[in-house]
Amino acid sequence: MDRLSIHAPDRLARTYAYQVLLVDECRRAGVEVVFLNRALGQSPEDDLLLQVQGMIAEYERAKIIERHRRGKRHAARAGAVHVLSGAPYGYRYVSQYEGGGQARYDIIPDEARLVRQVFDWVGRDRLTIGEVCRRLTRAGEVTRTGKRVWDRSVVWGM
Repeated sequence: MDRLSIHAPDRLARTYAYQVLLVDECRRAGVEVVFLNRALGQSPEDDLLLQVQGMIAEYERAKIIERHRRGKRHAARAGAVHVLSGAPYGYRYVSQYEGGGQARYDIIPDEARLVRQVFDWVGRDRLTIGEVCRRLTRAGEVTRTGKRVWDRSVVWGM
């Protein structure tokens, strides 16, 4: 490889120290590093600009992570719901449209009863997931999808 073309310095590495190491290793190996958003020169000023851009990108990334974490914490405290891959067993997802502008999870009483029973069996009686599946199947309980035989993954998901 003779040339490595990268959109911008912060796309090469998310951490400034790694960015410097990668650029240096490429140069020592005879690979030309080309940043598409600006030319990379050979002067000390160009190196300084690359360093400053790398440090600012690292700072910006840290701030984005902090804001994201703070926003999720605020939303959780406010009771806001973010969609998972699906509603957990025992709940039904109510979209913002259905919920009058506020998404939420509603409890499904029959499923919630089973969830409490499963937690009781596992937590108090120390049953295995396999035994829980056998008991639910023997009791004639039906899964959310209508199956009469309980799969371990469903119980594990609870």
